[in-house]
Amino acid sequence: MISMNLKLLVAGGLLGLGVVSPAMAHHSFAMFDQTKIDTKTHATVTEFRFTNPHSFVVVSVNAGGVNTSYALECSSVNMMSKAGWKFNTLKQGDAVDVTFYPLRNGKPGGMLKTVKLADGRTLSGW
Repeated sequence: MISMNLKLLVAGGLLGLGVVSPAMAHHSFAMFDQTKIDTKTHATVTEFRFTNPHSFVVVSVNAGGVNTSYALECSSVNMMSKAGWKFNTLKQGDAVDVTFYPLRNGKPGGMLKTVKLADGRTLSGW
C-alpha cells in the first residue's frame, strides 16, 4: 500500500511536469543556418502575422520575372513590441528590405534578422 505522503509527492511531481512541459516544447532553431545571412531588397510584404508564440513576415521577391515567397519567422509579440513593432507595422504591399538567417534545407524562408521599412527605420525580428 502506498503511503499518503508518497501519493502527494507523485501527484505534485506530475503537476510540476504539466507546468514545465510548455516551455520544454519550444522548438529548436537548428533549422536556420545562423552562420549565413541572406538579404532581399525591394521585397513586397504579402502577409504579416503579429501573433504568439512567434510572429511571421511573408514577403515576395521578384527575380528574373519569377516571384518567390519567403516565410520569415520572428520573435513573440511581447519582444517585438519592446523593439518598436506594432500590429500594423507592416501591411500587404509594403516594400521592404529584409535580412534573415536562411533555412538549412535551402527552401525559401528563414528567421528574420532585420527589416528596413520604406520610412528608413530598421527593426529587429528578434
